[in-house]
Amino acid sequence: MKQFLPVLRRCAFFSGMEEHEILAVLRCVNAYEVKKQKGEYIFRAGDSTDVMGLVLSGTVFIIQEDIWGHRNILSKCHTGDFFGEPYAAKPGSLLNISVTANEDCEVLMLNVKRLLSSCSSACDHHQRLIRNLVSVLANKVLILNEKITHISKRTTREKILSYLSQEAQRQGSLSFDIPYDRQQMADYLCAERAAMSVELSKLQKEGKLKTNRNHFELTAE
Repeated sequence: MKQFLPVLRRCAFFSGMEEHEILAVLRCVNAYEVKKQKGEYIFRAGDSTDVMGLVLSGTVFIIQEDIWGHRNILSKCHTGDFFGEPYAAKPGSLLNISVTANEDCEVLMLNVKRLLSSCSSACDHHQRLIRNLVSVLANKVLILNEKITHISKRTTREKILSYLSQEAQRQGSLSFDIPYDRQQMADYLCAERAAMSVELSKLQKEGKLKTNRNHFELTAE
């Protein structure tokens, strides 16, 4: 686990902790590593889990999909991001989301039950971990609220503008990259790809934006 310490030290879950404390915590929560190839499932909807995942390398998608293969991307997790923590914190609950590898990735699994129960070794940093977990969960709520804001718009055009405006504000620039390709962006916004492409073309002709793959430049005028 020592090779992953640079990643773990930047993770919000381990905020304020020294390397030796992080290693002690990993033992406390029975941490173990899994490797997944692009397209493989890490969690599947309908399953239950007692572990949450922390992305060590690569990226993963949090998705919802129906039996016909229609996919709704809830969020994309990068190195240092968590997933599955609400379900792991409530034993026996069934996942209504799936987690898939967007590319070859390494994931650290942490037993949430061990975190939420009394620590047998009475480690001093146990309470700090719980506070950090609450912060991680709060950030997830904010991310979900952002998505709800976008997809609640009435038209595809409004969804696109809402999302791109939010990304420009978040990145502090009218020129920025988004973490999705065109199909993934459509899945995230709950829009048809063809309809989204038509609206992007119209917005370019109107001079409201320029785009090349996942790069966008907005015009504020």
